Amino acid sequence: MVELKNVSVRYESTGVEALSDVSLKVEDGEFAFVIGRSGAGKSTLIKLLLKELDANSGKVYVNGYDLTKLKKRKVPEFRRTVGVVFQDYRLIDTMTVYENIAFVLRVIDAPKKQIRKRVPYVMSLVGLQDKADCYPSELSGGEQQRCALARALVNDPALLIADEPTGNVDPELAYELVELLQGINACGTTILMVTHAHEMVRHFGGRIINISEGEVVFDEVIGGAEVEAE
Repeated sequence: MVELKNVSVRYESTGVEALSDVSLKVEDGEFAFVIGRSGAGKSTLIKLLLKELDANSGKVYVNGYDLTKLKKRKVPEFRRTVGVVFQDYRLIDTMTVYENIAFVLRVIDAPKKQIRKRVPYVMSLVGLQDKADCYPSELSGGEQQRCALARALVNDPALLIADEPTGNVDPELAYELVELLQGINACGTTILMVTHAHEMVRHFGGRIINISEGEVVFDEVIGGAEVEAE
């Protein structure tokens, strides 16, 4: 579960209040789109949820952790419960698809048996089972994003944060990626997808959290294009 209670974040260097008295809750197993213009506060929200910065006031809870009280030594343990997919993929060029995904498990000293079982599973989940020995430069943009998604999922996180994951792929692949995320969500993973692609959000519908000038100005469940067509 993700919960923010009266959270405010002010950047002291600029005096900008990036988030102002924000309260919201995302239950386990939910899929929510977070939308808003550039500078609205979306990136600050992500940094809060990853414990990359602290709130000036309020409470932040993620996956059972109280981030406002979390000790520094506990941060790596907490972050293993969260998967993140970035717009720019952040794959390691010198590693194959298999190695990029397995790297996450090797860093935490996962048993080799677990790696051999889990990595092929997540590759098949995102449709990359035939690309195990390929390097990022040999993949299309959509394939690179799916590799990044598999890497975020390999540790079986309770929460997946997708930060503008469709920004570098064409519209058709973007819709396919969201459908893939919905399938992952149906298996129980909580998903927050941050995006500026409003047309795509309207197409899929669901819970929409709109942030504007550091405040939540809209938080509702809407019907998608398919629902409206019925």
